[in-house]
Amino acid sequence: MKIGNIVQNYISERVLPIWCIFLLDIFIVAISVLLACLLRYEFTSVFSANSVLGKATLWIVLVNMVFFRVFHTYANVLRFSSFVDIMHIVVSLTISYFLLIAASLVCEIGFDYEFIPVSVLIISYVFTFAIMAGMRVLIKILYEYMNFDGQHGTNVFIFGTREYGVDIAKSIRSKAHYKYRLRGFISSDPVFIGKVIMGQKVYPYDDELISVLIEKNVRSVIVTPYNMDKLKDTNFTDKLLTHNIKILIIPNLSEWNTDKAHGINQLKELQIEDLLQRDPIQIDMHKIASHLEGKRVMITGAAGSIGSEIVRQVASFNPYNLVLIDQAETPLHDIRLELQSRWMEIEAETIVADISNATRMEQIFKQYRPQYVFHAAAYKHVPMMEDNASEAIQNNVTGTRILADLAVKYKTEKFVMISTDKAVNPSNVMGCSKRICEIYVQSLAKKLEHDGNKTTQFITTRFGNVLGSNGSVIPLFRKQIEKGGPVTVTHPEIIRYFMTIPEACRLVLEAGSMGNGGEIYIFDMGKPVKILDLAKQMISLSGRSDIQIKFTGLRHGEKLYEVLLNDKEHTKPTYNEKIMIADVREYDYDDVKEKIGELEEVTYTYDQMKIVEKMKELVPEYVSKNSVFEQLDHKEGQ
Repeated sequence: MKIGNIVQNYISERVLPIWCIFLLDIFIVAISVLLACLLRYEFTSVFSANSVLGKATLWIVLVNMVFFRVFHTYANVLRFSSFVDIMHIVVSLTISYFLLIAASLVCEIGFDYEFIPVSVLIISYVFTFAIMAGMRVLIKILYEYMNFDGQHGTNVFIFGTREYGVDIAKSIRSKAHYKYRLRGFISSDPVFIGKVIMGQKVYPYDDELISVLIEKNVRSVIVTPYNMDKLKDTNFTDKLLTHNIKILIIPNLSEWNTDKAHGINQLKELQIEDLLQRDPIQIDMHKIASHLEGKRVMITGAAGSIGSEIVRQVASFNPYNLVLIDQAETPLHDIRLELQSRWMEIEAETIVADISNATRMEQIFKQYRPQYVFHAAAYKHVPMMEDNASEAIQNNVTGTRILADLAVKYKTEKFVMISTDKAVNPSNVMGCSKRICEIYVQSLAKKLEHDGNKTTQFITTRFGNVLGSNGSVIPLFRKQIEKGGPVTVTHPEIIRYFMTIPEACRLVLEAGSMGNGGEIYIFDMGKPVKILDLAKQMISLSGRSDIQIKFTGLRHGEKLYEVLLNDKEHTKPTYNEKIMIADVREYDYDDVKEKIGELEEVTYTYDQMKIVEKMKELVPEYVSKNSVFEQLDHKEGQ
């Protein structure tokens, strides 16, 4: 084997044993003493019989061996040497030579005996540090040079010059097999622009940046967390994607902070969900914990996208037990396995049941007597419910009524119902069914308050679309893009509010903890998103240029935009600026109960027109859109 291959093999693959590094450092100390004596004395006198070389070498080596052991200067992997390792060397050498210089001065002044000349010690100290530190830096440089595959490494810029940007750059430099080659930094901070970090120039975040990236053949830009807003608020993302420049981000900050050495492996390509997310919402964790810790908690719809996330978040607050209810057998089994894997200490019952089955629900409440109920079970797909009005009422309304009544009967402390923005000025069966649920729960809460019954508090939470939920537009677009298109958008002007599933569930938990009964809480959904723009961005992110967008027309019951409040409603603030209380019209419980009873009876005729006509009597603001039920509105208007 050639010498060059041997060197490369050791530098790139193997790690020298610590005893080899220890002996190498001792050899450096000895060589430094020799160089110091040669510099201090004439060449011929250094090797004379009465030379200080032998004595100096012996004592300097012995003392340094002791402090090398104390500070473990030899324990690091040379090719990964860092500033910390250099500091260990500085401290070890400084203490060693300080003691030797002190001993030399004591011998000379106190005993008139020349131990080791101070000049030799000082020169040796400088040589030793320079060679030890220089050797480590040289090996690090050789390692990077010999292991970098310039042909296959992707040229990258890092958008960010502070902590995360430098950490990413270090992680890129430390990998044994390079995926990326750092070509520069991007910054919007004028303090850093034009400066050099780790040998690479910092470029301004301006209109000329794209041309710089193209000139340097940059294929990816790594964006640090502190610069994510730049991607959301400008057309910078579109410009990058237009020129086939990928955008990489850190998906999990907590994991990055605990494993920076391997952080480069955590980078992922930007997804549309990352662009739609807002700043993290701050919630009162202690207050939520005080409400849920040690409590018996029931969650309906526990296998759904919202319900399953509520399960995860509630489990983290150490409840006494969990009672999980859903009709969907397979996803409920999946959440059961997840609980057994992640929260083995929590007693959890997974029950396949229909919430509209009064006998079954009564048996469950009687057996488990939940103190907290999160009611997330509902049929939610607008076009499906437009064609199945009877099922929308029997599941959403009847199921909610049964659960709410049982919560009162079995003295549940809090009942938190998940509603939707489609319940405001409803234009479809699904939205109206959820509005009826709100009316029943709120009127029941007011009745209990009037009767002096403060045992059960009913809280309603209302929010818009959640990213990645079952049946939402983003998974649909993603599948359509994977198939080569077209991407179907119902209308070029349609807009929607979006919120992430964890974000929505955290707000649900906090609203539940702050509620006193009867409130309808609405969440700050941020700015609405135009669905056409969403589709275009997802196509750009996919890197495809051949995907067409097709307009299919509004679906039954669909409207161009959703609102969170009725026109006649207004809001009151809470201590969390992201959560407001809707000031809504109040209903008489006895009247509501009678009308809902009549509505439920009509559903068993399965006459769609009669069912919807009854719904409109109960919710006068329900005006159908793009639906066969529009004729009922025209009839009323005659």
